Amino acid sequence: MKLERALRGFAGAFVLLSLLLGHFHSPWWLLFAAFVGLNLLQSAFSNWCPMKSVLTCFGMKCCEEEIENIKKGRVQ
Repeated sequence: MKLERALRGFAGAFVLLSLLLGHFHSPWWLLFAAFVGLNLLQSAFSNWCPMKSVLTCFGMKCCEEEIENIKKGRVQ
């Protein structure tokens, strides 16, 4: 799995989890969904996301890196 797909998966899971917790536990959990949404918005402009840094530390590769490797003839 590539970094971009994992980011979308985590963001979607966090939003769904916070909506469920907001509905069944406390409406304050909806602030977490807002936080995830704001993070996604700022990452669209800055190309930086805290989860991206975490996933990179765990060895996930970007699609951009794979495209560069293909262009240079280093196909894995």
